[in-house]
Amino acid sequence: MLGTYFYHEILRKTVISFGTLFNQIYIKHNDSADNTISEIKVPLAYGPMQKFLARIEQQAELNKATQISLPRMSFEMNSIQYDATRKTSVTQTFKAVDNNSRIKKVYMPVPYNIGFELNILTKLNDDALQIIEQILPYFQPSFNITVELVDSIGEKRDIPIVLDSINFQDDYEGDFSTRRALIYTLQFTAKTYLFGPIADSTEGIIRKVQVDYYSSTDTVRAKREVRYTATPTATKDYDNDTGAIITEDVSVSETNISVNDTSPLSVGDRIILNSEIMKISSLTSNSITVKRAYSGTIAQTHNSGTKFNVLSTADDALIAPGDDFGFSESLDFFDNGADFSPTRQIDL
Repeated sequence: MLGTYFYHEILRKTVISFGTLFNQIYIKHNDSADNTISEIKVPLAYGPMQKFLARIEQQAELNKATQISLPRMSFEMNSIQYDATRKTSVTQTFKAVDNNSRIKKVYMPVPYNIGFELNILTKLNDDALQIIEQILPYFQPSFNITVELVDSIGEKRDIPIVLDSINFQDDYEGDFSTRRALIYTLQFTAKTYLFGPIADSTEGIIRKVQVDYYSSTDTVRAKREVRYTATPTATKDYDNDTGAIITEDVSVSETNISVNDTSPLSVGDRIILNSEIMKISSLTSNSITVKRAYSGTIAQTHNSGTKFNVLSTADDALIAPGDDFGFSESLDFFDNGADFSPTRQIDL
């Protein structure tokens, strides 16, 4: 099993989604008359706080505008931990449809907690307070983001981002040439999920189901037997076989339909008109009598000139994964005699 290549970019998407939460933070500076004299978008970058702090401390030109370096924010992923509290059965699976409408079998994802550290570096305490106040109200203590974890099957999940702790550091001590840095450190946990490889569903389509019921606990000498048979039938036209065209508008309740040609049709045929399936109960040279809303479909109005197709056994054989197919059912009663011949059959 190990060695099968797959890469859903889930960790990468989680990191990007986390950083996106903080890429629209601004601070403003006002004069004594409370007029805004500057507005700064706080830069955000991925990386450890120590790297940015070292760069600030090594800046030799003290007269250079401090806003080039401060304020700024940095974040990094600092831990990955399995979350047993959100564990599901390791063998449990579900099915999803990929971008090409094919059914895929997917094992339940594995819950992991991704730790993040957000660092806020400022020179002025008011700058830090402006930034903090734009972040904290959203976390109570979590904030949900929706991430498309697996693109191929369109699997989207809500990922809670939990604020775990807030620490404050004021590097104020030192001589006059030492640059001051106020540092707020916020610890977060993202509760995400990791998916394994996405496999094609190997079960295929069940073509027929048969269940036998015996009238006695003695299954060897049972006198009576009931057999239930269910066969899936297509609810879509797969072979594009042309049936005919209706020659008048059809209301929701109308059962007698005028058509241009009944030669390709037979009593008992299933036809599909738009998305409604009908079953032909009788026909003449230019009209058919049908049972409306067949196979669980909904009766609709249909306009003159609409083409319909026959749902034949050829369509049944072409049923594809993902088709919401119906069932043709029957009950057969047997005498368990020497010839084992059927005595009665009921079509449902």
